[in-house]
Amino acid sequence: MTVRPGLMYKYSFNDYLFMVGPERPRRPRMSKAYRHEQILKLIRSRPLHSQTELAAALERRGLHISQVTLSRDLRDLGLVKSAAGYVVAPPAGDAAAARESGPATELGRILREFVRDLRPAQNLVVIKTEPGAAPTVAAALDAENWREVVGSLAGDDTVLLISADAAAGRRLLRHLRDILAA
Repeated sequence: MTVRPGLMYKYSFNDYLFMVGPERPRRPRMSKAYRHEQILKLIRSRPLHSQTELAAALERRGLHISQVTLSRDLRDLGLVKSAAGYVVAPPAGDAAAARESGPATELGRILREFVRDLRPAQNLVVIKTEPGAAPTVAAALDAENWREVVGSLAGDDTVLLISADAAAGRRLLRHLRDILAA
């Protein structure tokens, strides 16, 4: 049987029905360097304030990148979020950069990027995030090993932080608000 592209064929063999049709179009693979170049071009051309905006701009250019890959690329490129959108981080020798480096800065970047709302409830803090970002936020918070946090649960867009008592819950909420305000 000769199969011509674009046509659907049905045939049976030993009582099994087979369907042969056009192949699904494959997305062209792109190199990491090309992705990085396109991301840098976009952030230099106009302010982009969130990964969602950046992903949409890349999509318009024909680049289909997952949120995980985009987040990793931003980190690899040393891009940080500012009031003006994403910018290249200051050189490592800069005194301000030295004060702001480390895991606390990474947690702050993740919280400012993805957290949309904080809701206290006795010894619980409910964190609303961008869709799909709750596991990232929960993992970053878990890595901090704060004594106020007894445990955490993450869904798609919600993180639940559990404290031992209401006083610890208030301290935790205050700490999160301080990080978001920085």
